Amino acid sequence: MTVAQALIHFLANQYTVDGDHRERTIPGVFGIFGHGNVAGIGQALKQVNVDSPASMPYYQARNEQAMVHQSVGYARMHRRLATFASTASVGPGATNMLTGAALATTNRLPALLLPSDTFATRVADPVLQQLEQPHDIGLTVNDAFRPLSKFFDRVQRPEQLYSIALGAMRVLLDPADTGAVTIALPEDVQAETLDVPAAFLEEREWYLRRPLPERLALARAIEALRDARRPLIVAGGGVLYSGAEKALQAFAEKTGIPVATTQAGGGALAWNHPQYLGGIGATGTTAANRLAAEADLIIGIGTRYSDFTTASRTVFQDPGVRFVNINVAPFDAYKHGTQLPVIADAREALDELLAHTDGVAVTADYASLIRREKAEWDASVDAAFAPSGLDRPGQPEIIGAVQSASDPADVIVQAAGSLPGDLHKLWRVRDPLGYHVEYAFSCMGYEIAGGLGVKRGALADGSDRDVIVMVGDGSYLMLNSELVTAVAEGIKIIVVLIQNHGYASIGHLSETVGSERFGTLYRHYDPEARNFQSEQPLPVDLAMNARSYGIDVIEVEPGAGAIDDLGRAIRTAKASTRSTFIHINSDPRIYGPDGGGWWDVPVAEVSTLPSTRNARVEYETLRAAQRPLLGEEHTP
Repeated sequence: MTVAQALIHFLANQYTVDGDHRERTIPGVFGIFGHGNVAGIGQALKQVNVDSPASMPYYQARNEQAMVHQSVGYARMHRRLATFASTASVGPGATNMLTGAALATTNRLPALLLPSDTFATRVADPVLQQLEQPHDIGLTVNDAFRPLSKFFDRVQRPEQLYSIALGAMRVLLDPADTGAVTIALPEDVQAETLDVPAAFLEEREWYLRRPLPERLALARAIEALRDARRPLIVAGGGVLYSGAEKALQAFAEKTGIPVATTQAGGGALAWNHPQYLGGIGATGTTAANRLAAEADLIIGIGTRYSDFTTASRTVFQDPGVRFVNINVAPFDAYKHGTQLPVIADAREALDELLAHTDGVAVTADYASLIRREKAEWDASVDAAFAPSGLDRPGQPEIIGAVQSASDPADVIVQAAGSLPGDLHKLWRVRDPLGYHVEYAFSCMGYEIAGGLGVKRGALADGSDRDVIVMVGDGSYLMLNSELVTAVAEGIKIIVVLIQNHGYASIGHLSETVGSERFGTLYRHYDPEARNFQSEQPLPVDLAMNARSYGIDVIEVEPGAGAIDDLGRAIRTAKASTRSTFIHINSDPRIYGPDGGGWWDVPVAEVSTLPSTRNARVEYETLRAAQRPLLGEEHTP
């Protein structure tokens, strides 16, 4: 076999096993072909397609970055048990996957990347699209994947394939170390022949690790729980990847401890559960942030504690606050200087806590506070969703209309701009896998490709739940070409395009830091002022753009009935068997309710602009609440 044929055959026979569940680890390959991979991986995929079409299906993509985004969307939908492989040609094709690699690794989600590389033999240096660096002749663009990948290797000789492929699979399915896994494949080596041992090609099962908590670590955590007066659970993505949402619910109900979620943890508890306070941090709710400010014990479960989760380390204000960090990854378990790390699978740890915390319960006063704060925030959301009758409704109202027309099992997909913040506060998650906001890398352009991956993941599980992608015009313009993929394969997604005529999120942020929305509006260039600050929007028709791809389009016209029309459009799209693009104009200056969180974006210390000087004064005031979080602290 050639190296490429052996690798494709190998990948077709890898299986993930989690308890009684068994599924193919790599159910298919996304690919865009060029001279670097058309004779190697491309030929191998064609051969498989002829000999055994179901063993390793090939899927077209329109952008290499989008291939990785689809893989990530699929992987999250399958709780990290499976993902796709992506093949790209040398040079720009491979380089286009770098953003996707960084996104996968940052989100702790598996994606297998197979970028082609230039000749290992160097018989024809420099070949087309080859990077040349005089100080390091062996350097190629694929070396840029090294800092972005959890595993990187290059098959310089055919015989190296075996150890590299096995090492790649080990990392891909490691719950603590997963992310982008990259195997660089020189274009000549892909087509070279080797005698392949039968054992390499046979079915291989990879049993998912679920580490149990160490006895002493668990005992210290239980002691901290018994001593706590105002505990708070922060549930992250690890709860969902572990399938621990039922264990979390049982633990919260037994102890009465309230639960707040990170962006990745959305869905860990249903929105209407009595113990659920909503999102926490910079984009969190007043309910979660007020209780976090007074909490003396934080039980972080499967969270990486991003700056949005901690509100740039301003949300936890109790002088003696302690952290019990339950995480399968030691790197995350030891954050905030905790002396109470529990390095374990989330579900296994919660099951142990459930069995050993008899008598642990919050006080009646604390339980009453939880109910009051939750009720107050729920009322704020109701008010934000109330129809305003405006010609151009605000984003919160649009979210409310989409929520009202959706079904409990539907999946909302988002990644960047102001939508993640509003969704974190406002979207009422009703299903563990119903909230898919990529916010570790917050990559503009992820939404449509990621939504396709989510839908593929649902279909692979036998579910025809609807996937609703909400995206602003700025993010849509970054990467919309995968709408063609949806049309080509007949994959149904619903895309709600919110037309802001610029960058709504960064425009607002620009105001808060004193930059007066400079460079955030989509306007004609003013050659005299040398900026894009005029009032007249560009005559861009994104509905027509989407229609040109062959997708069904519904345009919601501005007017007092826009919100009602949006609701009808969502219901029409849900009833259809085809993908639908819904276009609605909004007022980007109508914001959601303030949850009391803060995000540290430094403001210029000196400026000739009064707006910047005023912003600096406010910044200094807010920054004063930051704390180092180095472990248990006490006021001197």
